[in-house]
Amino acid sequence: MASTIQLSPWAQNVSPSPTLAVDSLAKALKAEGRDVCGFGSGEPDFDTPDFIKEACIQAIQAGRTKYTPAAGTPELREAVAAKYRQEYGLASVTANHVVVSPGGKFSCHLAIMATCGPDDEVIIPAPFWVSYPEMVKLVGARPVELFAGKEQDFKITPAQLEAAITPRTRMLILNSPSNPTGTVYTEAELRALYAVVERHENIWIMSDEIYEYLTYEGTRHFSVSTISEAAFERTIVVSGFSKTYSMTGWRLGTLVATASVAKAASELQSQMTSNPTTFAQAGALAALKHPDKSKAALTMMLEAFDRRRKFLYEGLSSIPGIVCPKALGAFYLFPDISSFGLSASEFATRLLKEKDVAVVPGEGFGAPGYIRLSYATSDEVIAKGLERIRSFCATLR
Repeated sequence: MASTIQLSPWAQNVSPSPTLAVDSLAKALKAEGRDVCGFGSGEPDFDTPDFIKEACIQAIQAGRTKYTPAAGTPELREAVAAKYRQEYGLASVTANHVVVSPGGKFSCHLAIMATCGPDDEVIIPAPFWVSYPEMVKLVGARPVELFAGKEQDFKITPAQLEAAITPRTRMLILNSPSNPTGTVYTEAELRALYAVVERHENIWIMSDEIYEYLTYEGTRHFSVSTISEAAFERTIVVSGFSKTYSMTGWRLGTLVATASVAKAASELQSQMTSNPTTFAQAGALAALKHPDKSKAALTMMLEAFDRRRKFLYEGLSSIPGIVCPKALGAFYLFPDISSFGLSASEFATRLLKEKDVAVVPGEGFGAPGYIRLSYATSDEVIAKGLERIRSFCATLR
């Protein structure tokens, strides 16, 4: 007999990840023998570079299978700190400012848990990554969504931000390059947003920079943490190894923040996971310690992603009724399909059922009327998927 004892408010109110749900459904349909073109997955379709895998294997063979400090191995934390000193000019960053976690998603959760609590408000620009609002709700805080559509290149303005701030505002979440839109804030835009935050006390910035190296057409990623020492003191930078090094299943994220936040995050992690996986950290250390090998692997991925980005963008833009902004980062496109008179969920459901094409509806990203397509898939899948989407859209018009 099923238990009648209630679940917690957190379990009752949290929503499952729609991106993972779409990916799981696509894989299930493929297992049934259906020829599904999957555009839902948010992970590179390339294997982890061999030198990273070999470092992990060697660590296992050497018996490095025991606990590490909660925040990660000293060697990896120092290597992460060195990256931020050398690449971002954050000269004061040390290993004490770094927490290595079981995944970039967990780093985001730690950042929010360490700084926000019941009745706080967290400003989240929309379209947003699906997990941000749920993480905010899990600490008892309230997500405040600020929508910026394609007319704004999916970027909020300083005026929007100023109008949303209240005495309860505790955090602004920034994600550039963005999931789901692929948009990239410029240095000038981030400086303008920071100027608004700077005028208010007690507001943190969580800057999710997991796609920091995945940019195109000369676009450069800029971190709000580098604006000034004061900006660094108020910013929690989260990133990881999943996207840059194609290490999604390794579950390794990073958090870089002022020492007090890093200490709080480490203590929280010690009670939740003990530490990130020991031998996986050896692979991550190899990625940072061999920049030439890492750059070669990243360059190969970027060339493929850029080709696919252009291919998918041109294909979608040629379909009557679809309006597709041209993304300059990450590996997603976020077209507007509102002209067809269907909700994004209805559009995505029918597209999967009728044409075996899996996309993620925009409702989960705070953007009704849009769908997300990942081009972290093969050219063959993109070509086949485009023809099916074109055929589907023709029946709607």
